Amino acid sequence: MNAVRDDMKCIVEKQPTVFLPVDDSDAFFPVGRVYCVGRNYAAHSREMGDDPDRDPPFFFCKSASCVVPVAYGQDNVISYPMATEQFEYEVELVVAIGKGGTNLSVDQAKEAILGYALGLDMTRRDLQSQAKKKGRPWEVGKSFDQSAPIGPITLYDAKLANRLESSSISLAVNGVVKQSSNIANLTWSIEEVICKLSEVFELRPGDLIMTGTPENVGPVVVGDKMLASIPELGEFFVTVID
Repeated sequence: MNAVRDDMKCIVEKQPTVFLPVDDSDAFFPVGRVYCVGRNYAAHSREMGDDPDRDPPFFFCKSASCVVPVAYGQDNVISYPMATEQFEYEVELVVAIGKGGTNLSVDQAKEAILGYALGLDMTRRDLQSQAKKKGRPWEVGKSFDQSAPIGPITLYDAKLANRLESSSISLAVNGVVKQSSNIANLTWSIEEVICKLSEVFELRPGDLIMTGTPENVGPVVVGDKMLASIPELGEFFVTVID
């Protein structure tokens, strides 16, 4: 593979890298790949028609270009996407990877974590459902512009990691709570997810892992205002605009 140089002449315009800010730092996190864990809360698995006791974790991807950096404690916006009539929210804990590798042990998985963030896995549910019925990939329902609003990264420390294991996670729409759960309800823990993911992909610094959403996913329309929250990290508002 040819190495990429800063002075390399590109035949088309080079697409910009997406950067997430890091809390209490002037550094930024350059987003590489975005991995998502499907149905990693038991109640959500049942809501979507699966048996959580039987299914191992499975993964799908969003493009890094889907990521929209959003600020905690502030109003943010995303646009209602094209080609859908069922635009749905999924609030998630996001893990930022700082060390790569394959076939990681649990201890190595812990060492791979750079930090955590709060995010939304926005979904064109009707397009996802159509793809699933025909046995096709989910990308059309999951990987589209502005489908991953993500807050700043809070750097790892052991005390934070311990608190997150039992932290609440929630999402409200127009002041009405829609999703409310606890990260302790993850079917597969953060470290287990990293281990399993590293068995099928070589993880790299810059990767993000969206760890799954609780039950009660649902739709939003233009004008709706979502409030996503993980108290140990922060909260942000996202309004859907036309």
